[in-house]
Amino acid sequence: MTSSCYCLRNHFLISMPHLNDLNFSQTVTYICDHSEYGALGLVVNRPIGLTLIELCKHLNLPYSSLPDQQTEIYSGGPLHSDRGYVLHKANSPLEWTSSHLIADDICLSTSTESIEAAAKGHFNHHYLIALGCASWGPNQLEEEMIDNVWLSCPANSDILFDMPASKRLQAAASILGVDLDLLSTHSGHA
Repeated sequence: MTSSCYCLRNHFLISMPHLNDLNFSQTVTYICDHSEYGALGLVVNRPIGLTLIELCKHLNLPYSSLPDQQTEIYSGGPLHSDRGYVLHKANSPLEWTSSHLIADDICLSTSTESIEAAAKGHFNHHYLIALGCASWGPNQLEEEMIDNVWLSCPANSDILFDMPASKRLQAAASILGVDLDLLSTHSGHA
């Protein structure tokens, strides 16, 4: 049995180069919750080719075209791909009952109202919308960390909201001083 500290909330999980799971290979995942019940996260570097305006049309929500608006929708993970998750800069007080404060400056909202708010420019371009999520059962993530599947580091809202998706994986690894291109694609333990 693994001893757990449940300290990965508001952290990035960086997939190791040897991870062959198509859902997580070459990904950076933002951990929204981590407790004795497991963990929940959103992959934040996999755009799915759907725009915010297309999502709003599908949901019959109003949309305002704003300059420099983030329009990419992401695949947040393999579970619940029919659900939308909005990571955004925290506003005080929380505006929706479906909003959860993750860190001092980051919130997770799961309502259609939050998607509509993003489309109207409410988050001032500091948001990320994902369809689907990733989750781990009790102690599953801890075991994967022991098995050298992931690197982890404290999350950075600049990487989440201000950096292109294609740069987020290496930027997160750079927080640790790691160049992923120099790591082996073979797993193992020292």
